[in-house]
Amino acid sequence: MQIKSIDHLVLTVADIEQTLAFYTRVLGFREETFGDNRKALCFGNQKINLHLKGQEIDPKAAYPTCGSADLCFIADTDVETVMQELKEKNIPVVAGIVDRTGAVGKIRSVYLRDPDNNLIEISNYVR
Repeated sequence: MQIKSIDHLVLTVADIEQTLAFYTRVLGFREETFGDNRKALCFGNQKINLHLKGQEIDPKAAYPTCGSADLCFIADTDVETVMQELKEKNIPVVAGIVDRTGAVGKIRSVYLRDPDNNLIEISNYVR
């Protein structure tokens, strides 16, 4: 077996509407409704399905909890502009522009937290 890519992942959240508002307003994701009125956040060819804490969809993680994710997103927007946009939207930055290593090379990253305190990394690959 060889895995090609990630299709979706799941975040367990305390408040689906608050999560949708944050990811659409701050990160520009698209809201999607699917299945039995379930909610997801879409970007590129991927999505994040949202489970409300205590009402998770089976099968689920063994210990679903809010705030346990550490996610890195690659942005088309340069991280300097990302920093400025976060400042304009009054979103606290956990760590400024720092050098890291991504899946296929060096990246420059900015860190913030979503409403559930998940760590969100927004990055650009260094060219």
